[in-house]
Amino acid sequence: MTTHDNDAFRPIATVDLAIFSLSPTGLSVLLVRRANAPFSGEWALPGGWIHVDEDANLEAAARRVLKEKTGVETPYLEQLQTTGSRTRDPRGWSISIVYIALLSADDIAERQDAMAGEAEWRLIEGEGVGLSLAFDHASLLKEALGRIRSKVEYSSLPGHLLPARFTLSELQSVYEHLLGRKLDKSAFRKRVAEADFLKPIEGEMRRASNRPAQVFRLKDTRTLALFDRTI
Repeated sequence: MTTHDNDAFRPIATVDLAIFSLSPTGLSVLLVRRANAPFSGEWALPGGWIHVDEDANLEAAARRVLKEKTGVETPYLEQLQTTGSRTRDPRGWSISIVYIALLSADDIAERQDAMAGEAEWRLIEGEGVGLSLAFDHASLLKEALGRIRSKVEYSSLPGHLLPARFTLSELQSVYEHLLGRKLDKSAFRKRVAEADFLKPIEGEMRRASNRPAQVFRLKDTRTLALFDRTI
């Protein structure tokens, strides 16, 4: 056995999650206050060790950590990146596999009691949350936001932040919020129809300003539909 077989020379391996939801005031990310060193008492993205005896693969590890922190099992989940260095963690060489998770308003309402004790939703301000984060989590959050904002232009991503049932007007409103600009109603609805990621809920309408609006749901809550051109 060489010295490099020793546990002290094995890198720390974790999964970290940028978990987003949409509140009435805007896009928010879930942060947890660290109880232990390093960075005890500071805010960080939720994360956890990879359990080699329990996690079949990286996504399984991410979903386990997600459930432990939020009580939610099956939202949209996407691997963002793998990062690692000798300096990102004071305990030694570390690797983090970073995931993005999108929680709907229904997920938040139904699982509020299951949220980690020292967890808090923080409103996104620009490219962060307006406070320092432990480790390199501020830069990881910035990368996650960049991924989300770019995908809004050409995918069904905003639909995963809505309650399970929503109208087209509500969907358009989320797109506009995330893009920071207004969209033409007819062009938006044409693009949504072409992407074919919604299913009308038969017989369910919602009162609107002019006439009752059809209520829809996502056909698939685990994957994104991609548009053939930007919205």
